[in-house]
Amino acid sequence: MISFKDAYQKVLDHCQDYGDEQIPLSQATGRILAEDIVADRDFPPFNRATKDGIAINYKAIEKGQTTFKIEGVVAAGMPSCSLSDTANCLEIMTGAVLPENADTVIMYEHVIIENGWATLIKPPSKGQDIHPQGSDQKKGNVVLRKFCTITPAEIGVLAAVGKATLKVRALPSTAIVSTGNELVDISETPLPHQIRKSNIHTLFSALGQEGIEPTPLHLADDKESIRKVLRKSLQEHKVILLSGGVSKGKYDFIPEILNELQVEKIFHGVKQRPGKPFWFGVQKETGTVVFSFPGNPVSTFVNYTTYFKDWLKQSLGIPLSEIKVALKEEVVIKGELTLLLRAKLHLLDGKLQASLVKENGSGDLNSLVPTDGFIVVAPNKEVYEIGEYVVFIPTRRLL
Repeated sequence: MISFKDAYQKVLDHCQDYGDEQIPLSQATGRILAEDIVADRDFPPFNRATKDGIAINYKAIEKGQTTFKIEGVVAAGMPSCSLSDTANCLEIMTGAVLPENADTVIMYEHVIIENGWATLIKPPSKGQDIHPQGSDQKKGNVVLRKFCTITPAEIGVLAAVGKATLKVRALPSTAIVSTGNELVDISETPLPHQIRKSNIHTLFSALGQEGIEPTPLHLADDKESIRKVLRKSLQEHKVILLSGGVSKGKYDFIPEILNELQVEKIFHGVKQRPGKPFWFGVQKETGTVVFSFPGNPVSTFVNYTTYFKDWLKQSLGIPLSEIKVALKEEVVIKGELTLLLRAKLHLLDGKLQASLVKENGSGDLNSLVPTDGFIVVAPNKEVYEIGEYVVFIPTRRLL
């Protein structure tokens, strides 16, 4: 059995590179960009009106002029035109190209329009209400950097530069496997000795947030069927996440079968709670990485969140960062295990604080609902004091 710190590092040491792929923009949200994106034109591409109103030449204001004859109307989407007389004005709509010979826009609220004339009711400033060409980005500038996560904000930029398709980091083909004779489908009514499958649905949902649509599988506690399915999965997938069958019970066949299938064990057993029986290995022939989690729901969720998510981030080129929060209550440590404790966050006095979630062991699935993440407390001292900062592993998006 190895320490939590060593296990975490060994997992990161076995990150993989799955290359890049081209996808349509409509499928890009949440993916990791695999190329720098440059502006194909100035942004904005022309001097753009930012208000509905009139466009004038400011020299007329400097001459004391306050009333302007209206030459016409310029709408967004119209080609560039010109103000023929600098003593006149053009009505202009938001987003329209600023006419030649005009250098100032005055919103409708600051003029009175009657009988084809516009009269000022508030003096303007030269150049106001104009979004100058190239003031956001110049043609050829890098507007998005490789390895950024694509959110709706990036989608807008990608659309603006004409990226109907783009290069993103490829995601690994993934299988999720639950084991156990006691598990039945969620649509079934369990017998007194049975429970409904939950871990496989939790993992399916969690992977979906990463853009991965996994292949779900379930195995009964039968050696031959486990061996057959795992052999096929190792050939067809680059990642396998197993839940259950990895502890010390008489029907926990997974480690033995993985060894038979020539999956090299990197470690089995971590000095942590929950999730201690965690098994991790790699089949060198195929490069398939195997995360075999204990079957208790919280153990599976802890190890997925702690190990797999950071492994995936590093494999995709996303920098890892450490979050620390202040303890809202004292935490007492006993024994030699690193504890990953369910916690709820509070924003108090401008800083994030964590309080412990009431729970009933690693089988308490319901305790994950109020949980915002896990605090990590190592057994290097007996008491962690109120206000002390500890590492925090989020399980949901932080505000």
